[in-house]
Amino acid sequence: MTRSTALWLALPGLALLLVLMILPALAVLPVALTDWEFGKPGIGFAGLDNFRELAGDRRFASGLGNTLVYMAAVVPVSLLLGFIIANAIQGAGALGSFYRAAHFLPVVATMSAMAIAWDALLHPTIGLLNHMLGWFGIAPQGWLMDEHLVMPTLIVIGVWQNIGFAIVMFLAALRTVPRDLLDAAAIDGAVNPWDRMRTVVLPLIGPVALFVGVITAKRALSVFDTVAVLTKGGPGAASEVMLHLLYVESFERLRAGYGAAITCVYLLLLLSLTAGQRLLDKRVHYR
Repeated sequence: MTRSTALWLALPGLALLLVLMILPALAVLPVALTDWEFGKPGIGFAGLDNFRELAGDRRFASGLGNTLVYMAAVVPVSLLLGFIIANAIQGAGALGSFYRAAHFLPVVATMSAMAIAWDALLHPTIGLLNHMLGWFGIAPQGWLMDEHLVMPTLIVIGVWQNIGFAIVMFLAALRTVPRDLLDAAAIDGAVNPWDRMRTVVLPLIGPVALFVGVITAKRALSVFDTVAVLTKGGPGAASEVMLHLLYVESFERLRAGYGAAITCVYLLLLLSLTAGQRLLDKRVHYR
């Protein structure tokens, strides 16, 4: 196949990518430089006013901080538990398929529906979790109403949502580790299973771990459904996150220009993750 033929075959996909993804992303910045509000006659140039307002907006600062805390907690816990459970499932025999399906279910399920189930589970009076705590004499907790508990609760839900993806990916990676290398490591003195894990398994599955980490980080950075359904950013701004604030500013308060400024910060964080992936990619691949 010639290069020109390959280009013509790829052209429809490239055109769709340009129209549906690249151009809308590039259009965000011009909108962020305006005072556009839905329903308001006329659009004026605002310069950097929206970004200056962002710098002094306490709710945005809370949303950005909560998003980064959420991502910093969900990613390592999901990777660590996913790796541990994948190693356990690998030796589960006939039940391995059932465990994989059970853990992967939250990944493919609609999170809005799952959030409703979590809302019932965490209800302060009739929720199953508080009912179980009552068996041990522990008072009911306002998991989604206490400003000190709401973010840890959302982090637990986030780990539950992402851990299945990590398990499946790590299971696939572990099956690619040659048994010969493990036997050779044992002959060379790595008798302890942890030594073989550290010297053979972890370096070989490094690319998969990086991929899982980046995808999980992007999913955590894009958290919206659980906050919109369960807390709406409350109590106060204790559970506010960037995408929920973006939704509120753009579609409830109808401030399109300000919402576009928030989108610019969100896209900058996504680009930072992509750049970090490219830098780390060279450290985990062996050529």
